[in-house]
Amino acid sequence: MFEATISVADPEALMPLFGPSDRHVRQIRESLGVAVTARNGSIHVAGSEEAVRTATQVIEKLQHRLHLRGALFTEDVNDILSHVGQTTSGMVEKPPIAILADARQIHPRTAGQQKYVDAIAKNELVFGIGPAGTGKTFLAVAMAVAALKKEAIKKIVLVRPAVEAGESLGFLPGDIEAKINPYLRPLLDALRDIIDYEQFKRYTEQDVIEVIPLAYMRGRTLNDAFIILDEAQNASIAQMKMFLTRMGIGSKIVVAGDITQIDLPPHQKSGLVDAVKRLRNIAGFQSIELTESDIVRHRLVQEIVRAYDDPKTISRKEDQK
Repeated sequence: MFEATISVADPEALMPLFGPSDRHVRQIRESLGVAVTARNGSIHVAGSEEAVRTATQVIEKLQHRLHLRGALFTEDVNDILSHVGQTTSGMVEKPPIAILADARQIHPRTAGQQKYVDAIAKNELVFGIGPAGTGKTFLAVAMAVAALKKEAIKKIVLVRPAVEAGESLGFLPGDIEAKINPYLRPLLDALRDIIDYEQFKRYTEQDVIEVIPLAYMRGRTLNDAFIILDEAQNASIAQMKMFLTRMGIGSKIVVAGDITQIDLPPHQKSGLVDAVKRLRNIAGFQSIELTESDIVRHRLVQEIVRAYDDPKTISRKEDQK
């Protein structure tokens, strides 16, 4: 039996660290097979040597995250447990992204997300490419709101192609706004997760935040704006060129997409795939590739992505029939 002791500077932090009804500690115990107890203002961990070292690392990272954010949630414990095999340098916690005072704090939760956020901070044009659940759009929106708060920009423009609608758009009920709303909904959801409804309503009424289809970008020049193109894999080469050339003085563009989910016709090449190759040597441009290890949704999303990416999954199932 191997044991370790972790000192706790503030004994009052033990309750939020352990979670309601010791929920967080129970997750650690069940995941790593260790005993975790609190005595005399310290945390004691017992079990196999490897499990104790791992649990100690997890608890220390949770302490650090609690210090940064002031609270811990079940997803924080899941996040750190799922990345416990990574190197310490890959799991460095950074302060939350500073956004509006009454909104919830946002911070990168994986090494890949941190690299993505850093790239957005340093460059005028950033591509974030990766599977569903890696935070491509959500973190870009958070960075945009942070820039708005700091008055580094005057406007946020969220853009999305409505490829799925195709020729059927005209058959949908309602006016043009009602027709395109379903295709812009993910962007609206991301915004409302970050700022409250009243702020969102006020900003949209004042045209400080604009959520529009890609086709509506033609002919515009946007100065002092933070422009985000979501689902960029569904933009054609011509559309991507049109979009990127809307950038005005003092603006920043983030392009987010998943090249494994292209909905364009088979004969049409994705503008996202094409642009990555064309722009790679341009100063001020950086492309960040996020992977399944950066997925921070429900733990099953990571498994689902892996199952769809691995052709052996289908063959194994066929063999079992």
